[in-house]
Amino acid sequence: MRHSLPLIFSAVMLAAPAPALAQSAPVELRILAINDFHGYLQPPPGGIRIADPEDKTKKIALEAGGAEHMATAVRQLRDGHANTIFVAAGDLIGASPFLSAMFHDEPTIESLDMMGLAVAAVGNHEFDEGKNELLRMQNGGCHPIDGCRGPHPFLGAKFRYLAASTFEKRTGKTVLPAYAIRVFGGIPVAFIGLTLKGTPNLVAPTGVAGLEFRDEADTVNALVPELKAHGVEAVVVLIHEGGFPTGDYNECPGISGPIVDIVKKFDRAVDVVVSGHTHRPYVCDIDGRLVTSADKYGTIVTAIDLKLDPATRDVISAKADNVIVRTDAFAKDSQQTALLDSYDRLAAPIASRPAGSITETLSRMPNASGESVLGDIIADAQLAATRAETNGGAVIAFTNPGGVRSDITRKDGGAVTYGDVFASQPFRNQLVTLTLTGMQIKNMLEQQWLDPKRPRILHVSAGFSYSWDGARPVGDRVVADSLSLNGVRIDPATNYRITVNNFLAVGGDGFTVLTEGTAPQVGVYDVDALYAYFRANSPIAPAPGNRIVRMN
Repeated sequence: MRHSLPLIFSAVMLAAPAPALAQSAPVELRILAINDFHGYLQPPPGGIRIADPEDKTKKIALEAGGAEHMATAVRQLRDGHANTIFVAAGDLIGASPFLSAMFHDEPTIESLDMMGLAVAAVGNHEFDEGKNELLRMQNGGCHPIDGCRGPHPFLGAKFRYLAASTFEKRTGKTVLPAYAIRVFGGIPVAFIGLTLKGTPNLVAPTGVAGLEFRDEADTVNALVPELKAHGVEAVVVLIHEGGFPTGDYNECPGISGPIVDIVKKFDRAVDVVVSGHTHRPYVCDIDGRLVTSADKYGTIVTAIDLKLDPATRDVISAKADNVIVRTDAFAKDSQQTALLDSYDRLAAPIASRPAGSITETLSRMPNASGESVLGDIIADAQLAATRAETNGGAVIAFTNPGGVRSDITRKDGGAVTYGDVFASQPFRNQLVTLTLTGMQIKNMLEQQWLDPKRPRILHVSAGFSYSWDGARPVGDRVVADSLSLNGVRIDPATNYRITVNNFLAVGGDGFTVLTEGTAPQVGVYDVDALYAYFRANSPIAPAPGNRIVRMN
């Protein structure tokens, strides 16, 4: 029996009696959808970039997002609609700014509850702290290590997380319900929630130990007969996987990426797909199905309007509009303001601590070789924190690009706070120093192209350099004799002490060579290493990006 069956029976029993299905007029349903909120309770820096209405060849930035404004947008988009539901396609939490992350994303869960979120797919970032922490987000309680830090008890999400494709290997059951059914005007509508199949490659292996992430399309297709047996014809999929369009936020020219093939494999019973993960906004028709994505960080709420046939109980029309949550168009919601203030009173004194200063914005965007300004600085900070023999004796530090979450933007005359530093390194991973041979370092670097379409080029600390050739086959792209430490070639047989974060140390992002490391020594948290580096080295200026050289 799947985890979802109790939900099915309770929902179907709530269905209106048969006469309600004899209406001639279609039942209208408005679905409001978001994805990849990532705890951005306050508007993200830079807002959202869209095509300039006056000149489509140019981009403009609009201030958008934030829980206070999004709550108002959701409320206004509900007004005048008898049947509405608010849903999400994953990554509501994780990689969050300081205000949410300091409290392990409890304020984000509470904020979305207040907005009336009903159901949400589980994204890969919901597994950042492991399965048990995800279940705590659903069920409530204090954090097992940090305890209760918030201004009031954390009761867990009132909305229902869904994870149809995520199974416990031991029991063969889903970790969370596979789907939920809601009834509108007597017509049942199923919402299936999916985590992307590649989740184990995106989070620490320890966080998903004992779990199986099955194929997204196969999972949905297997559920269709079960749903139909309970009278469901209208099916909406909430999937944390997405695509890459070339057009503006309400368009879909030339979309590519995993979502295209997944949707084409779905059973024809699937009517609408709400997607995410790629942080891109779009409204698409893929294989005759409406497919949407609402950008990221709460900058867009997608308004999806369906018409349901009372006779067939199926969707007869579907359209969508990506509504930008402009801060100048949607006023702040007072209840959200009160919630944020209650947490900010506890967080502000810590977030506002001076860290240092910068001469210009430190960007996380990589150059052609995969190196970034901020990535270099973070690697340098981690080396500085572990270089002393008592701290690990490291000579090189590596960090993963996915762990660098936001630029450190120059403002206030260049002043940088702890909150700014935290925003760039929000996972709070501990540093681990371990021993690898020169050959193992080379093999580890080759694992940067395990997925050639989405390489993960590690950021490296000063003094270490190498070249790679994109024309060479995967597994042999790093030029062996180019690996150098302080001008001396890396010896394949020599041992080197290297520092990574604990996510990488256990094989995160597919860097399994790191699990072969010996004599591990656990150090400080990555954000604390970066904070100390700012305190010791400010003002900090960008370094020339010449540690990694791309030859082809």
